[in-house]
Amino acid sequence: QVRLVESGGGLVQAGGSLRLSCAASGIIVSITLMGWYRQAPGKQRELVAAITREGSTNYGDSVKGRFTISRDNAKNMVFLQMNSLKPEDTAVYYCHTFGNWGQGTQVTVSS
Repeated sequence: QVRLVESGGGLVQAGGSLRLSCAASGIIVSITLMGWYRQAPGKQRELVAAITREGSTNYGDSVKGRFTISRDNAKNMVFLQMNSLKPEDTAVYYCHTFGNWGQGTQVTVSS
């Protein structure tokens, strides 16, 4: 059974940084496509970043150059480093792999 647990969200001022963590069990992140998605109120869930088993990364246009996805194979965790945060980054952020979702972590960026 796959379980994903996100943490690291919070309230930050515009221009600040946060680092989200996703602890995975029931799946090995080093050989699995892992992704971060977000959903703002009234909007559809959108891809923020993804990392393949080969280590290739992909980012949504709105976060390119500001966010970085990475993983720690030894800890079986995936991270999302978010820099230069903007109010429009406010959303619930979810960790995802093959149809499995975490519970989400709230990120709120104040102007």
